[in-house]
Formats: sequence, C-alpha cells, structure tokens
Amino acid sequence: MSLSAALPADGPSPSPSPSQTTAPTVPTLQDAQESASNAAGWVEENWSTWLAIGLQVLLIAVIAVVLRMAVRRAITKLIDRMNRTAQAVDGTAIGGLLVNVERRRQRSQAIGSVLRSVASFVILGTAALMILGTFQINLAPLLASAGVAGVAIGFGARNLVTDFLSGVFMILEDQYGVGDQIDVGVASGEVVEVGLRVTKLRGDNGEIWYVRNGEVKRVGNLSQGWATAGVDVTVRPSEDLDHVKAVLAQVGDTMGKEEPWNEMLWGPVEILGLDSLLLDSMVVRLTAKTMPGKSLTIERELRWRIKRAFDAEGIRIVGGLPAQPDGEAESDPTAGMAPPSAYASTTSPQSAAASPLTPPSTTK
Repeated sequence: MSLSAALPADGPSPSPSPSQTTAPTVPTLQDAQESASNAAGWVEENWSTWLAIGLQVLLIAVIAVVLRMAVRRAITKLIDRMNRTAQAVDGTAIGGLLVNVERRRQRSQAIGSVLRSVASFVILGTAALMILGTFQINLAPLLASAGVAGVAIGFGARNLVTDFLSGVFMILEDQYGVGDQIDVGVASGEVVEVGLRVTKLRGDNGEIWYVRNGEVKRVGNLSQGWATAGVDVTVRPSEDLDHVKAVLAQVGDTMGKEEPWNEMLWGPVEILGLDSLLLDSMVVRLTAKTMPGKSLTIERELRWRIKRAFDAEGIRIVGGLPAQPDGEAESDPTAGMAPPSAYASTTSPQSAAASPLTPPSTTK
C-alpha cells in the first residue's frame, strides 16, 4: 500500500512556518517611483508657501537689525552732542550755572544706556512676535502668559522696579549729579556716583553712603544755581556803626577784586544792617551770593579778613559770655550764693531742736 493512497485526497494542507509569515516584502521599483512622485508633488505644492514664509522672516529680521542700528546710532550722536556742548561751556562764566563735564557725561551716558536698551527691547521684541506670526502661531496664549509673568515679577521685585524707575526720573529731571552737595533725608554728602538703582554719597567724615533711589522722598540740592554766604559779626554796642560799616565794606570790596575770590563771588558783599541789638552786644549781618558749593569757603575767608581788619582799626569783637566793661574786674561767681544752713547737718543743735519729739509708747 502506497503513502499517497493512505492520505485522504481532501485533507488539510500543512500550516506555514513562522519564518514564512513574517518575511518582509521587498518593495518593487514601481512602489519607489510612486513614493518619489508623491514627495515631489507635495514639495511642488508647498514650496511657494515655504519661500514666502522664509522671505517674510528674512525681511523682518533685516528691517529689525537695520532699524535697531539706526536708532542706536542716532542716540549715540545725540549723547555725544550733549557732551560736546557741556565741554564747550565748562570753565566759562555760564558754565557755573550749568552742570560740570563729569556730571553731564555721566547723566548723558545713563540716559543713552536707558534709551538704547528700551529701543532694542521694543524693536527686537516686535520683530520676534511678527516672525512667530508668520508661522501661523497663536500669540494670544503667549501674550497672556507673558502678562501674568510680568505682573508676578512686578509684585515680587517691586522694590527693584521702584528703585529703577525713580533713578530714571531723577536722571531725566537732573535733580542732582556728580559733585553736588545734597541732603536726601536718610543721608547727606557729596554725590560720588548716580546709578539707576543706587546713589553713592560721600559724607562729611569720609564715609560712603549707598542710598536706594526708591527710598529718596525729598532731595535738597545745595549745589545748583547759586549759594548764599552769611556772616554775623558781634561787636560792642558802644562801637561806632558808621565806622564798623565802612570797615566791613572795605573788606568786601577788597575781597571781591582779588583772585580767586572774584570768581567765587557772584555779587558784591552786602551789609544788611543790624540783625540784633542787646544790652551787651549788637550783631551786624553780611551776605553774598556765591558759586554753588563755595558758601562755606567764602564765609571762612570773610571772617578771617574781618578779624584782621577789626584788629587794625581797634574794633573789638564780642560773643559768648557777656562782655565786661573795661577796667572792671570780673565778679566772684560765688558772691550770690547763700551761706550753708545750719539745718543741713543732722547733728547740729538747730537740727536737733527742730526735730519732732517721739511720742511715748503706751503699755497695756
């Protein structure tokens, strides 16, 4: 009996092996041609859109860069012109009314830095938003998130923002500058450096004060415009007022004609007259308009010259303790004191006699 006869004719065929079911199909040349045709068609359909987007991005970037360079150059030229104007008037008569070169230079640099930073931020930020818009990106969520983040940062760093804004307005309004003598309430001294956040002052004893601009509520500038020097001269009431006035006028006229006091004095030394009149003294007041920051120097020199002139003319300056008449000895300071009392001692007979009697004790 044969094997083919033993197997049924309509029996199931043997199942294929796993290697036969998972074998990859080899792409044919026709499939590759079809894929290439589809890719080429997709590129052909979208290349114009890509080219338009690329040209828009390139145009926006070029315009932003060129505009930023032009604005920054214009700001730099403006700052340089301000510095040249300050250098031209420095050292002249009108230069005393204006700020000095260092103050103008630092102020112009601070203003230029702020303007350049603001211009760069505005131009580049606008260009970035326009580029994102060309890619069909929805900017509403981005702008909303930026707004929320800005508000959060503003609340968290409100002191820093306050200091920065206060510094910007102080510089723009020219409230003070390098070399000015100012009083800001929390500290006073000469301005060493003016920053957008902190102002640096040097005190009278040489100390350095760092004052935050946001803490400055008021500013007293002693160096802007002009200053006033005032000197009070106290003499005896028996002095001849006309003689005293003539000597003071001669001192003021002589000082106003000598170097370097003629540059510091912006007006003649004026004798205002009697400021006060007492039984033992009278006060004559002098005043003069001076260069900013030179009032103390003028006052010291005036006192020096007045003392020498009065000594030469025999005029006596009094002050402090009441002046004693000539030839009269000073009185004894203890003359008006009462003698010690006998009741001050507890062992004296007077104190014993004045002491209250002790009541006798009663027994039950």
